[in-house]
Amino acid sequence: MNNFAETARAAHTIGAPLLGATTHEVTNQPEPLSGYNVYTGDRALRDALAFHRPGAVGDAAEASQRALGALLGSAEMQTHARLASIHKPELRTHDRFGHRIDEVEFHPSYHALLGAAVNAGLHGTPWARGPGAHIERAASFLMFTQLEPSVLCPVSMTYAVTPALRSNAAVFGDWFSALSSTAYDPRLAPVQAKRGVTMGMGMTEKQGGSDVRANTTQARFIGDDAWGKRFELVGHKWFFSAPMSDAFLVLAQTPSGLSCFFLPRVLPDGTPNGTRNAIRIQRLKDKLGNAANASSEVEFTGASAWLVGEEGRGIPQILEMGMLTRLDCALGTAGLMRGAVSLALNHTAQRSAFGKTLVSQPLMQNVLADIAIESEAATALAMRLARAIDHQDDPFETMMRRVLTPVAKFWVCKRGSALAQEAMECLGGNGYVEEHGEGVMARIYREMPLNSIWEGAGNIMALDLLRALRKRDAKNTDRSADAVQALAAELDTTRGANASLDRFADGLLARFDDAADAGGDEAGARRLAQDVALAVQGSLLRRHAPDFVFDAFCRSRLGGNGPQIFGTLPSGVAMEAIIERAMPVGTPFDRLRAIGNTGSV
Repeated sequence: MNNFAETARAAHTIGAPLLGATTHEVTNQPEPLSGYNVYTGDRALRDALAFHRPGAVGDAAEASQRALGALLGSAEMQTHARLASIHKPELRTHDRFGHRIDEVEFHPSYHALLGAAVNAGLHGTPWARGPGAHIERAASFLMFTQLEPSVLCPVSMTYAVTPALRSNAAVFGDWFSALSSTAYDPRLAPVQAKRGVTMGMGMTEKQGGSDVRANTTQARFIGDDAWGKRFELVGHKWFFSAPMSDAFLVLAQTPSGLSCFFLPRVLPDGTPNGTRNAIRIQRLKDKLGNAANASSEVEFTGASAWLVGEEGRGIPQILEMGMLTRLDCALGTAGLMRGAVSLALNHTAQRSAFGKTLVSQPLMQNVLADIAIESEAATALAMRLARAIDHQDDPFETMMRRVLTPVAKFWVCKRGSALAQEAMECLGGNGYVEEHGEGVMARIYREMPLNSIWEGAGNIMALDLLRALRKRDAKNTDRSADAVQALAAELDTTRGANASLDRFADGLLARFDDAADAGGDEAGARRLAQDVALAVQGSLLRRHAPDFVFDAFCRSRLGGNGPQIFGTLPSGVAMEAIIERAMPVGTPFDRLRAIGNTGSV
């Protein structure tokens, strides 16, 4: 009996924890990247902004960017982005009494984010301001996307459709002040009763996709009124983003062909609250990412709409709007890339493995420096496109806009998804974990493919580049005469700076004769778009990046078959300098040197 009791007591003692021991002490986990300034920590963006907008960098001129950067790096805004993502929009087709209402209900954090974007003037505001407004707006838009807020779709569409409304002077006169206002007003009400409005677009139908000429929605002429030619629309839209916007530009068929129409949510019938237009929201799309934004499928059951532009000329109208939304695809992806790089750098500067921090280990340095170069090149190309849009009265910039819009949209968006995967791997399993939306890297990874698909996927962009190159006048030597000459003039600005870049540019320009031919090599259009992007990125980095960034870009991207997997930079590249330049807060290497590069920091 005594032996049994002693044996039991011994077994209990062996299984008990040692005195003072803990079972869950968290060590070697990095602090989140929060409470920092998104703008002041982004040297690549600041240098690009200073280059394209001289005078925009300085204590007074930078005040608004610094303030926005501090807001976007705050824990409060990061929490809003998380909550808006995990609490998805919900469709309310009817009220409790059975009335059709077609409303989408959002979490309060969605409104906080969208309100911040509108307050910062990221929607229609630049059209009411002077020179440089589009460049400054581009920098702010790029910063905002680092939150992965998923709310910028209506902001981007409002920016894109605002100038198109000039084709209907009456509508433009009634709506422009609200479209350019920095007041956010989510109420569903007539425009006269609102402090600010947003707009969306409705182009895609299930049978056509990118081929909008196959659209079947019909427009029947009703008569003329204060807003011009009024039509009644019957049909559907397969993708109708941000359905709670105040109005939309849509495509529909008339006897003269595909035409563009202004479609308000609330009709201007003089009643106090307005009458809701016949826009029936059928369902919200269940998407891979972009969770906070409501993408929907709708039907028009006799909806009232007003002609914008010339009847039968809807395609040219859409192309002008697409130019601007495609800019935002490039800016948005560049911002997500910067966000992913910042998260990877923040993690690896704090996490230790095998006796030293990850950021101090040579192979990890190669990966981090490589994705940092890619991020800076994406920022450079997107900001260059914004400059072309800002100078719309300059013939040279008009030609550059034709070339760079499809190129930037194609290449930056393609590289974004690859970079996000590599940046996620830098965090290991922590990067793959969602954790109720707190896994920002996972949210970025799911968001990345959207900008590549939305507003024309890769093949559409490559074909658009061919179309731009075919608009040329070989007899005119003016650099603004056609897209080919404009691009050659752009690349000539850095001629002689780097032998690899010179050879690459020469080879690229030699291929344009074939590309510009009506029977050109469409199968090779993607490679051409890639190479135009690389040449322009190299030229831009020479002009507003340090020599060590420019050198690393040329050595790693302009030889052989082009960019390879990340983490394959050649020897001799200044990896530490590139990483320090890209760090969102502080620089880790001074601290590493102080402790002998042997432990965590």
